[in-house]
Amino acid sequence: MQVTVKYFASIREALGIAHETLHTQAPTLGLLRDELLARGGAYAQMLARDRAVRLALNQVMADDATALTDGAEVAFFPPVTGG
Repeated sequence: MQVTVKYFASIREALGIAHETLHTQAPTLGLLRDELLARGGAYAQMLARDRAVRLALNQVMADDATALTDGAEVAFFPPVTGG
């Protein structure tokens, strides 16, 4: 399936890209994240399992178990604080 992956804030800055289109067989967001982690480098650093990274599917907050669908938009971003 084909998905669009968007990266925000410090993740975008570290990877040097705002978005990309991927072909994946990952059935869930967590397994897609694992595919990206396997790329190594900045992907492994910024998307590491011990880092607080938020996920969204089609602009709705999601978790690793969320099913991935063809044509989906996936977003990865660090936690946001404000006041």
